[in-house]
Amino acid sequence: MNENSNCNILVVDDTEANIDILVDALSPDYEVSVAMDGQSALDDVKENIPDLILLDIMMPGMDGYEVCRQLKENPETHHIPIVFLTAMTGDEDEAKGLGLGAIDYITKPFNQELVKSRIKNHLELKLLQDHLEKQVRLRTKQLEQTQEATIITLATLAEYRDPETGGHIKRTQNYVQLLAKSLQTHDNFKSFLTDDFIELLYKSAPLHDIGKVGVPDHILLKPGKLTDEEFVEMKKHTIYGRNSIAAAEKMLGDDSFLKIAKEIAEFHQEKWDGSGYPHSLKGEDIPISARLMAIADVYDALISKRVYKPPFTHTKAVNIIKEGSGSHFDPIMVATFEKITEQFRNAALEFADFEEERLALQA
Repeated sequence: MNENSNCNILVVDDTEANIDILVDALSPDYEVSVAMDGQSALDDVKENIPDLILLDIMMPGMDGYEVCRQLKENPETHHIPIVFLTAMTGDEDEAKGLGLGAIDYITKPFNQELVKSRIKNHLELKLLQDHLEKQVRLRTKQLEQTQEATIITLATLAEYRDPETGGHIKRTQNYVQLLAKSLQTHDNFKSFLTDDFIELLYKSAPLHDIGKVGVPDHILLKPGKLTDEEFVEMKKHTIYGRNSIAAAEKMLGDDSFLKIAKEIAEFHQEKWDGSGYPHSLKGEDIPISARLMAIADVYDALISKRVYKPPFTHTKAVNIIKEGSGSHFDPIMVATFEKITEQFRNAALEFADFEEERLALQA
C-alpha cells in the first residue's frame, strides 16, 4: 500500500478489456471508479470529485477531448489532473490534449507498470500542490485577520477618545457595505465596486476618523457648538488621518489595503457641491469610497446620542440625507440609499449604544 492509497481514480473508457486491465493494476493501491462514456464521467464527477482521471479519447458520443474541456472550464473541477489514454499516437493529437489542460498522454497498448509509475508521480505532485495551496490559504487568512485586527485596534483607540460612540465602528462598516452592494449593478459603479473592493471597503471604513486622535480634547469633546477657530482645528482630523495612514502605507506599498482607508480618512468630509473639506472637491472628483462613507457617517451621527443632542429618529435622519442629495451627497447614492433605509435601520438597531437610540430608531 503506498502513501497515496486514499486517492480516488476515475477510469473512463468504452472498452471493457481496457477497464479490466486498469482496475486490476490500480485497485490494490487506489480507490478506483469507472465510467464507460463521456457523459457518465461528467455525471460521476459531479457526485464525487476524483483525485485523478484516466481518460480515453475515442469514445462514442462525447469524446475525451470534450470531457476534458468541460472539466477544465468548470471552476469546481478544473484542478483535477487528467491523463489521456489513447491509441492516437500523432504529435498533433498529443498537443491538442495537453493544450486542453491534460497533464500527461499515454498511448495504447500501455505498459501497466509505466501507467502505475506515472500515476504515482502525478498524485504525489498533486498532494504536494494541494498542501502548498492549503498553506497559502491559511497564511492569507492569517494576514487578513491581522489586517482586520490592526484596523479595529487603531479605530477603537480613536473611538475611546469619545466614549459615547462605541458602536459607531460596526454601524458605519455595515452601512458602507450595504450601500456599496446595492450600487454594484449600477452602470456608474459596477466596474469599480467589485466584491473584493467592497470587502476592503468594509475593513477600511473604521479608520475614517482615525485622525481625531490628533484633535485636542477640549475641541473634540466640547459639548456645545465649536467656534470658528475650533472648527478649523477639528477639520484637520482628515489630514491627520491621511498622514498617519500614509506613513504606514509607505512600508506596504501604494497598492496595499490601506489605500482605501487613506482615501476615506482624507475625503469623507467632502461634499458633492464642493463646500466640504479639506480640499473642497466637487462631484465625481471625490473618490467613490469617500462618497459612500459620507452618507454612512452622517446617517450615524444623526441617529446617535451625543452630549450636545438627543438621537434623531430614523425617519428624520433619512429625510436629512434626502435633502442633501446633490449638495452634500452623490445623488445616485442617495437614490439607492432611499431603497435600503430599512436595512440601515436594522444595522443601527443591532449595534445601538443606548436604549434611547433604539427607541428613536423604532419611532
